[in-house]
Order: sequence, then C-alpha cells, then structure tokens
Amino acid sequence: MAKYRRDRVNDAVALEMVSILRNVKDPRVSGAFISVTGADVTPDFKYAKIYYSVLGIDDDPEEAKEIAKGLKSAQGFIRSQLAKTLNLRVTPELTFIPDESMKRGVEIAAMINNLEFADEEEEIDE
Repeated sequence: MAKYRRDRVNDAVALEMVSILRNVKDPRVSGAFISVTGADVTPDFKYAKIYYSVLGIDDDPEEAKEIAKGLKSAQGFIRSQLAKTLNLRVTPELTFIPDESMKRGVEIAAMINNLEFADEEEEIDE
C-alpha cells in the first residue's frame, strides 16, 4: 500500500479526532482543552496512536493522569464515532499518547534565550 495513502489516513484521523473529542461527555475530557497534535496509523490500519497535548496542566501531573484515564474510558465511544465518520474497512484501535514536544520546545527556547553571548571585540582582544 502506498505511503501517501497512509499519510492521508493519518491526517484524516487526526482531523476527525478534534471534532469527536468535543462531543465526549466525560467531564475529565470535556473539561480540559485537549489538542490533537497528530495520529500515526499502522500500515494495516488496525492500530492508531493519537498524540495529544493539554493546555494549562503544566504543573499538575494528577490532572494529566485523570485526562488520560478519561480518554481511555471514552475510547470505545471515540472509536465508534471515528468508524461512522471515516469510511475505512477496519477502524483502528486507539491508543492515546501525551505529546510533550510543545513543552520541550518551550524549554529549549528558554535555554537559548538565557545564553549569554560574548562580544566579538572581547574575543579578538584575547
């Protein structure tokens, strides 16, 4: 199967997940601002990893655990909604993975901003 088809399915799954997560009635999920950052479907379309990030829970690991539990408990509903919206022969089993890339990017940007650069004149004098 061509890789470009899998890329299109990945994009379609990620796009549909955004609208499906808005309709989840679990308060752990509906009360949080969850952003789907990507999807990775296996070549046989049986499994999919859904990468997500949550805005505003940087310092609270308990809240992050509760959101993960909420997503896991709503997994059946989310999969059934995905089956209704996407016309795939097999609807993938979903695994939700928190995406820490945004947090790491902010930390790296802060490190870069905190670097002190020596003046070029000082380097020449030495």
